[in-house]
Amino acid sequence: MDNPTRTSILPRMKHDTDIAIVGGGLNGPALAIALAKQGFRVTVIDSLSETVRKNAAFDGRSYALAMASVRLLRAIGVWDRVEDHSQPMLEIKVSDGRAGEGPSPFFMHFDHAEIEEGPMGHMLEDRFLRRAFLEAMKEEPNITQLRDTVVAQEVENGGMRVTLESGKTLSCQLLVGSDGRASGTAQRARIKRTGWGYGQTALVAAIEHEAPHNGVAHQFFMPPGPLAILPLPGNVSSIVWSETEETATRFAALSDAEFMEVLRPRFGDFLGDIKLLGKRFTYPLNLTIANHFVAERVALIGDAAHGMHPIAGQGLNAGLRDVAALAQVLDEAHTRGEDIAAPDVLARYQQWRRFDTATLALVTDATNKLFSNDNPILRFGRDLGMGAINAVPKLRRAFIREAAGLTGDLPDLMKG
Repeated sequence: MDNPTRTSILPRMKHDTDIAIVGGGLNGPALAIALAKQGFRVTVIDSLSETVRKNAAFDGRSYALAMASVRLLRAIGVWDRVEDHSQPMLEIKVSDGRAGEGPSPFFMHFDHAEIEEGPMGHMLEDRFLRRAFLEAMKEEPNITQLRDTVVAQEVENGGMRVTLESGKTLSCQLLVGSDGRASGTAQRARIKRTGWGYGQTALVAAIEHEAPHNGVAHQFFMPPGPLAILPLPGNVSSIVWSETEETATRFAALSDAEFMEVLRPRFGDFLGDIKLLGKRFTYPLNLTIANHFVAERVALIGDAAHGMHPIAGQGLNAGLRDVAALAQVLDEAHTRGEDIAAPDVLARYQQWRRFDTATLALVTDATNKLFSNDNPILRFGRDLGMGAINAVPKLRRAFIREAAGLTGDLPDLMKG
């Protein structure tokens, strides 16, 4: 996808930059790098300094990168920077139960050996991925980074003019919002949102354990919310433990030793002795979907377009699929000589992504509601359902391919 022969593919005299991206988290840099390699001039605007974003304590999460997402990162030259810090996910085990009682006898077990492509995905800590994106952007001549805050945006003369808190202005053909669930870009474009809170908070931490995890990820559904145990390199796993807001607040206030005491009966002893490794983090959980992914000369990606429950580990993967789809739509539009921010061009991106992401968000929402309760009838039904899926190889393989991100209309950057 590199295109060194066209250092500027749009008229320089008309705009300061071809595409401005608001938000320098993960999806924004991924899109910037993909577009820069296609020859677009890209400006990434973020209010936080690079030093803050590169700090290992900035974000304590780890990500289950689906196989399709790994393909994207490899295509844009980022995967080689982080692969040594990643852990292949070879199996996923899903079960239901209560703290201290162990899992139900009915469960789902997905093994990467049932598909030909390789591991379903890789686990990677935020601190390594974020740093790799920052380094890759710095090395890309077509990317300019600005530490500033957007305070206004206005469509003008076949483009968009962005006003920054510093008083500077920036003109571009297309403005991309990658600025999170409370996206200011979406608000200024008058894009409304649909969503609700779950009354849950995710407790996130790294846990060191005595026995090897062998690349197996576990999802243990309990009445207050799920506990995900996700393998990292070495004898370390990341936990994403969803609890009610009240309980999570109480647990977050505990000392490290007290926290481990309440975690142990939920975690179990299948990995031997466990201990906390590093800081603990909390993240409130909600569902929020933009009613439109595009507006006049505006496109939304990642959480700015769709923020969902982490129950399926698909939040970042959905955002990276936005990145791959939008990059392809814009590149194809330019190749055909179209205005890359024309309504019909942006409509292609929305048509490609909105139905899929809305469906995924609603599925994760329904799954969370189905499993985050202690209704005996629902427990019996979902346990039978898991047992039935586990017993049918064709269904298992379908779930594995879905988890690997290999289903649906894949953008070229995710085809490998």
